[in-house]
Amino acid sequence: MAYDVVVIGTGPGGYVCAIKAAQLGLKTAVVEKRATFGGTCLNIGCIPSKALLHASEVFHEAGHSHATLGVEVGTLKLNLPAMLAHKDATVDANVNGVAFLFKKNKIDAFIGTGKIIGAGKVSVTADDGTVQEIETKNIVIATGSDVAGIPGVNVDFDEKVIVSSTGALEFQKVPESLIVVGGGVIGLELGSVWSRLGSKVTVVEYLDKILGPMDGEVSKQFQRMLEKQGIEFRMGAKVTGVEKAGKGAKVTFEPVKGGDPQTLEADAVLVSTGRRPYTDALGLEEAGIATERGRVAINDHWQTNVAGIYAIGDVVAGPMLAHKAEDEGIAVAEILAGQAGHVNYDAIPSVVYTQPEVASVGKTEEELKAAGIDYKVGKFPFTANGRARAMLHTDGFVKILADKASDKVLGVHILGYGAGEMIHEATVLMEFGGSSEDLARTTHAHPTMSEAVREAALATFAKAIHM
Repeated sequence: MAYDVVVIGTGPGGYVCAIKAAQLGLKTAVVEKRATFGGTCLNIGCIPSKALLHASEVFHEAGHSHATLGVEVGTLKLNLPAMLAHKDATVDANVNGVAFLFKKNKIDAFIGTGKIIGAGKVSVTADDGTVQEIETKNIVIATGSDVAGIPGVNVDFDEKVIVSSTGALEFQKVPESLIVVGGGVIGLELGSVWSRLGSKVTVVEYLDKILGPMDGEVSKQFQRMLEKQGIEFRMGAKVTGVEKAGKGAKVTFEPVKGGDPQTLEADAVLVSTGRRPYTDALGLEEAGIATERGRVAINDHWQTNVAGIYAIGDVVAGPMLAHKAEDEGIAVAEILAGQAGHVNYDAIPSVVYTQPEVASVGKTEEELKAAGIDYKVGKFPFTANGRARAMLHTDGFVKILADKASDKVLGVHILGYGAGEMIHEATVLMEFGGSSEDLARTTHAHPTMSEAVREAALATFAKAIHM
């Protein structure tokens, strides 16, 4: 049977692309190497980590702030097996949901490793070695990404003592001490989970700031908050070795600016130094598909240099975010159906699901300065927000960056409780080219955390009311 489109990979980009293509009337199939759909995100990434983040936050609040609110819980006890079971149940519900949507939209699924053997042809090798060949008018590469490791350092992951993000979701007991190599999103999220559950966490980071490309002021304030929570940081540290030591492991590093090598030991080490595009065994070179720095090269319409072959998500340029991949998947499906697909890369939000959360969309101050753009800044702290006070969540602030001449909003950064939900009104505003005055003159319900966003907008184009 010939298909209109075959999508290789069923992570957020792949499964969304397939569903949208089927909805637009295209005969669609997917190829997935796992036994379950959803890719890294649903199986061992976004979804299970958020289940543990939420559960650990509830545990931490029960032991710290509930009594202040008049809720006495008695002796606090962690049931880690139950917490992990909740995580697994959450994953099952999500991957089964994708399987249901495939059936609902009459999408055929082939389980096995996909390989492009030419324009319009994909082979699928099952675990038992059997091979199927699929013919299709179009192919969409959506194979996602994999753990990158540490450049120049051999790391022997056993996923018990020396772990990637996958193993960090499966600790059978809380490690007394945990070293996190990498101060990016994944390291800080998973590090905060085990810190809240009782582990002594130390983050070793090569740069002099956490969260790499994040707005500098937000990064600085966020690190201070994490330090108050008990997480230690070794910044400007180049890791030169990760190896087992006794019942635990050790990390060797040297200061980037010079100095003697240092060694830290812990019960476990989480290596979270980024991810790499996953194109293993895909047959790119044999099929003549061009790559750039390990990523699949595409044009403005997500087409590769080979006719009828497209690529989206983590395997192409841009931030490795599930929702970015989803939007690209929808756009490609629309293009294949003869419509006009589009993604606005200037309005893609990013969120760090720690506590407090960090959310941003658009440009940072550093980026605006580097580009020579004149801008103005409006800020408002959650300490001055009534709802935040009522919920004991006053850490953080909202920061809005707008063009000095036109008042068009260029970037919004939120550090605070529920930041990941609040960032979307800023994203909508920027999608439609809105100004800080547009946001400031929009009525917000009282009392809400989102009033802080409005106040920051007021501070940008005029003056905040409650400061």
